[in-house]
Amino acid sequence: MRSYRQHCALAKALDLIGDRWTLLIVRELLIRGACRYTDLLDGLTGIATNLLVNRLRELEEAGILNREEAPPPIATALFRLTPRGEELEPIVYQLGLWGAPLLANSPKSDVFRPHWLILPARHSLRDHRPDQPPVKLEIRSGGQVIAIEAVDGSVHTRLGGVDRPDAVLSGKPQLIAAVLLGKLDLHHARAAGLRYTGDPGVLRRVQPAA
Repeated sequence: MRSYRQHCALAKALDLIGDRWTLLIVRELLIRGACRYTDLLDGLTGIATNLLVNRLRELEEAGILNREEAPPPIATALFRLTPRGEELEPIVYQLGLWGAPLLANSPKSDVFRPHWLILPARHSLRDHRPDQPPVKLEIRSGGQVIAIEAVDGSVHTRLGGVDRPDAVLSGKPQLIAAVLLGKLDLHHARAAGLRYTGDPGVLRRVQPAA
């Protein structure tokens, strides 16, 4: 890794995570947990395979991720953030908040993977009715499924479906993000092509407070 060669904590941090693609690799691991090389490649559209291999090696040498061999039937290497790597989550989230206004001028050709919604949802959604029974909301978009569960005052968000969801939200990920994070009301989102089945109260229960 190149170094700024400065006795400064920020410079030392950037020595490790300041290269192109590095924080996006961290983003994928924060969202997915332990995952395969091919999973990372799918979420990092545009990265060269040799560059991904190099970045993974550098992050492992820096103690930010671990590589482990998974037993059958997976029988392949899995990559997982170390506790030191997991400490980057609030930093990655705050960078996303800082960059959010830039999305207004994002080219239409830019790629948007639905699972990228998980990180902002994890930090923005709240269970506003902890006294009520648990509810399950399923997000379906772009061939991916995301589970959101509100239970006992907490909201849990992960890749994958749920058994018998109380509500299902499906459509373009940009519309889903706007509705889920309270930027667009459900009525206008439906008019724009979003599909919602189930109790609308499930969505209101977890949306950020106005």
